[in-house]
Amino acid sequence: MSTQYTAKDITVLEGLEPVRKRPGMYIGGVGSAGLHHLVWEILDNSIDEAMNGHASNIWVTLHPDGSSITVEDDGRGIPIDKHPTTRKSALEVIFTMLHAGGKFEHGNYKTAGGLHGVGASVVNALSKELVATVKRDGTQWEMRFKQGKMTSGLKKLGPARGTGTTVYFRPDAAIFPKIEFDPDVIKDRLEVAAYLHKGLKIVFEDETSKQKFSFEHAEGLTDYLKSIVTSRGAKPVHETAFTLSKDEGLRLDVVLQWTEATDEHLRSYVNGIPTGSGGTHENGFRTGLGKAVRNFIETHHLSPKGVTIAAEDIREGMTGVLSAFIQEPQFQGQTKDRLNNPEMVSAMDGVVRPALEHWLNHNISAAEAIVARIILAARAREASRAAQVEVSRKSATSTRLNLPGKLSDCTNATSEGSELFVVEGDSAGGSAKQGRDRARQAILPLRGKVLNTESVSLAKVLENKELSDLVTALGCGLGKNFDISRLRYGKVIILADADSDGNHIATLLLTFIYRHLPQLMSNGNVFLAQPPLYRIDIGKETFWALDDAQRDSILKQHGKNGNRATPEITRFKGLGEMMPKVLWETTLNPRTRRLLRVEVTDQIVTDRVINELMGKDASARFRFIMERAEEAEELDV
Repeated sequence: MSTQYTAKDITVLEGLEPVRKRPGMYIGGVGSAGLHHLVWEILDNSIDEAMNGHASNIWVTLHPDGSSITVEDDGRGIPIDKHPTTRKSALEVIFTMLHAGGKFEHGNYKTAGGLHGVGASVVNALSKELVATVKRDGTQWEMRFKQGKMTSGLKKLGPARGTGTTVYFRPDAAIFPKIEFDPDVIKDRLEVAAYLHKGLKIVFEDETSKQKFSFEHAEGLTDYLKSIVTSRGAKPVHETAFTLSKDEGLRLDVVLQWTEATDEHLRSYVNGIPTGSGGTHENGFRTGLGKAVRNFIETHHLSPKGVTIAAEDIREGMTGVLSAFIQEPQFQGQTKDRLNNPEMVSAMDGVVRPALEHWLNHNISAAEAIVARIILAARAREASRAAQVEVSRKSATSTRLNLPGKLSDCTNATSEGSELFVVEGDSAGGSAKQGRDRARQAILPLRGKVLNTESVSLAKVLENKELSDLVTALGCGLGKNFDISRLRYGKVIILADADSDGNHIATLLLTFIYRHLPQLMSNGNVFLAQPPLYRIDIGKETFWALDDAQRDSILKQHGKNGNRATPEITRFKGLGEMMPKVLWETTLNPRTRRLLRVEVTDQIVTDRVINELMGKDASARFRFIMERAEEAEELDV
């Protein structure tokens, strides 16, 4: 390593080199979310045209290779004339220079989602190939790029009718580990865009499966809310939803409806971009909502006796969509999932509070049903708080005397380096207890399948002994009493059989943790153990296979190597069949085991999937089974 540090050691990244060098700064990462973010950047530009009244149709095509895509609109078309400062075509400037675009001044766009002027150029920088085609003034033009650099100058293709922009691109495999797009992710995003922009028609053609979808929603957010409420399966408390639409000044669309769900579900958007992490617009909305409901309760003397209504009681069961359009939005980062404009808190409060209060006073039957729902939530919260206090008293924050009797605890006094294995069945628990590292690994065996906690009150959850024991062993409490610093183990590992029953038990436990201990998932404390399903003995060698596919791969490799020994294959019926030493080698030993960390990358999709798979409404599961029946192989029934 050189000891001298001079000017020649300073690297200057020019053009779009910074994007290729550090893509995470611009698209959040190079995983699936970052890959699809490329589509959203180009799509947002087309939506901006529609949002400002210049386009009414968008066509998105996923090509047969699954890794190239075309986005087309009938907007004004990107300008192709020379830029006065750079002396280059505006089309080249937009696709090759960071912070270049038509949205910094308000003359071209009242509101826009593409604000940083980096979207198109970032997509270009991270693409193996990009072709931009523009129709303007009766002529069609084309320009080609590769990895951020122009490969073919502005080319006149001939006469054309109408106007618009078409962008074809293929992500660079040197940047992204996987360049295949997920059609379902794209389809869902396009449908949401059609909901948010009334009158906009979006056509999605998936050439990988030869399917075509058309999205157009005349009622906009009202249709969107109906779709959300139906998919979540929670019965509405009142029939008519509250709607608010404002075009002057702060342009705003809000729809909301209270349901019998036990959580709040708000989807917010700014200039058509989903703000999954919320922001000041959500804060202002919640403030106005709380004030309006409290004012109605006080005016009509509906305050309950013996219980105090908290803000979360008012919002429990509330399902809503909030879409705001702002001239100068300040997003947190290029991924734009949180709004930071400070003035939006008071602006939202000032619009939402009087409108909702007026609606409540003119829809008395709906308002009284909402208030009854809120009071019910407050009483349930008080009851669950009492139950939580009981659990907290039994928790082992300062002493081990009150730990569940069947817990075999580790001797390590701190959470760092400690692991709790939640094991399916007493027999498997016995093997795990004998095979574990007693200093660092604790074992909690569960008897049978635990309670399905989806759509179940917290008080009922805590009546379940298996789950109550788990909460007690973890020591971090629940709900308002949750404190991550009191967690007794750094890793909480679900260890279930590698069959359908084991998968079901793992799903039940994950549902409980997602609904009642979500902080453990967001903090990266929850893992799934990967015990083998097969033992394969070939001569003197022993191999372990997680599933049928890995078993077949091992046997295939054995055949290629010309080994004449006959493989002996043993399928484990359960963890209890494994000898302690085998369980240690395959599943418990940190040096040789495999763990899957449980992460939630998309809250909305995760919430929907858990609700569909574990909720009371069986129609979603029936639909899933009917649609996927042909994919089922070797059913374990």
